[in-house]
Amino acid sequence: MLLQQLVNGLSLGAVYAVFAIGFTLVFGVMNVLNLSQGAVFMWGAYVGLEVVRTLALPLPLAILAAAGAAGLLGVLSEVLVFRPLQRRGAHRWMGMVGSLALARILIGLAQEIFGTQVVRYPDNALAGAAVELFGARLQLLQIVAIGAALAMVIALAALLRFTNLGRAIRTVAFSETVARLVGVPVDRVRLATFFVSGALAGGAGVLWSLLFQSVSPFMGDGILLKGLTVLILGGLGNVLGALVGGLLLGLVEVASVVAVGSGYRDAVGFGLVLLILLTRPTGLFATRETKRA
Repeated sequence: MLLQQLVNGLSLGAVYAVFAIGFTLVFGVMNVLNLSQGAVFMWGAYVGLEVVRTLALPLPLAILAAAGAAGLLGVLSEVLVFRPLQRRGAHRWMGMVGSLALARILIGLAQEIFGTQVVRYPDNALAGAAVELFGARLQLLQIVAIGAALAMVIALAALLRFTNLGRAIRTVAFSETVARLVGVPVDRVRLATFFVSGALAGGAGVLWSLLFQSVSPFMGDGILLKGLTVLILGGLGNVLGALVGGLLLGLVEVASVVAVGSGYRDAVGFGLVLLILLTRPTGLFATRETKRA
């Protein structure tokens, strides 16, 4: 039972973590929240569904297609919302309002195109497959979800650490002024950041839909709240904190279902977040900053 619940918590937390890392990436570079991320997550799930259902392509290709399409939607939020507002000298909070408006537009379009009914991915070999481990029966789909989420996180870490784009992203996150002085193409780096952030949201959308067998135009609203929670819990702008915070939230939610029932899952999860923030207001991994770069 312990092993089973551990896998349940890790699979749920892995999706939270992938989504929240995309959130964190944009915040770290631009110091603003992209509230259209939940709608991008939802569109990624629908793109993956259409790839599997209409084109009959395997799940790995569906995840890649969803990530690519969601990445383009992330770029769209930068081009249509954040960049015009920055050029006009608007306060950064106006970007949040604009991205929220974009999210409602994307949700409305999804309702018109796909309808409002909850749909699910077609049955596949992973849906009912399971493996026996130490007496526990673990769903293969959960293990695949954990592995896919881990692969996304490793790929992002490699991108940020070992590539020129990653170094440019970290430079812009430190200081956009310094980045321009050393010749970093800031506008292109911002576009790339939004693409990566959207791609992570789209991949997370497919994984979430596979785990819970549910796709709807409103599925992004709940994950948006969880992403904000993980962002704050891990420490604003900290990728490692988002990873740990997402896994921790998933484990706590699953443990609360076992201990006190599903009706208290969110209450226990957010209660723990509140307790942590009361003792460590900057989050688990935030560093002390006197001035935002």
